[in-house]
Amino acid sequence: MTFGGLEITILVPALLAGLLVLSTHVPLGQQVLARGIVFIDLAIAQVAGLGVTLAGAAGFDPHGWQMQASAIGAALGGALLLTATEKKYPQVQEALIGVLFVLAACIELLVLANNPRGGEHLKDLLVGQILWVEPANLVPIAIGYAVALAFWFGLGKRLGHIGFYALFALVVTQSVQLVGIYLVFASLIVPALASRRFAPGSRLLIGYGVGVLGYLIGLLASALTDLPTGATIVVALTAVFAVTLLAPGDKGAEKSAAA
Repeated sequence: MTFGGLEITILVPALLAGLLVLSTHVPLGQQVLARGIVFIDLAIAQVAGLGVTLAGAAGFDPHGWQMQASAIGAALGGALLLTATEKKYPQVQEALIGVLFVLAACIELLVLANNPRGGEHLKDLLVGQILWVEPANLVPIAIGYAVALAFWFGLGKRLGHIGFYALFALVVTQSVQLVGIYLVFASLIVPALASRRFAPGSRLLIGYGVGVLGYLIGLLASALTDLPTGATIVVALTAVFAVTLLAPGDKGAEKSAAA
């Protein structure tokens, strides 16, 4: 790809989509890391993807309300299940999250086994199609994310386990359909990892900075090399994280984060 008018009109909506995802995923990712349930995002994202797959197999319009209802219903169901297991089996919660991820992925494979476009569908769910985001489709997502952020910053810990998992499920459901499972995971965890070495008061700002820089570099690198955009952004985010390791961190913050 070369930089021209067409490319700019594609890259700008893609960047806006990335910024929207980061707006919610940076603070939620820091909470996920603090709770020690790193793979919850993969599990919930995969369950939401299963909901999309089941709705598609049933013949629903990809952009219809039935598709959204199926994805949200599946994600909320997975979130409620994880809420119950966290209370009853806290010692093995991470393992149960992994089981849920694998189970959802395998059911999805079985549903798509006889679908001639199953491979393409799986690729879209995993790496997304961020380059082909329609600007008009970002408006309802932006409104939904704004409401989620209002709940998160307004209530915080008062949301409780059920509130956190439900809010997380609703946000991730939209993100999976926007950027794919891989970018959802990277957007949640990589900025959180990059910021944990620094003082608590600066972690949110650093997390957002790492995320924005990773998306910018990834989008530009993809445009210059014609490589898959989602995968390129994941690599760029990880590279930015690696660079932050060279910066002097707050030793007290590192110890408290590890505790």
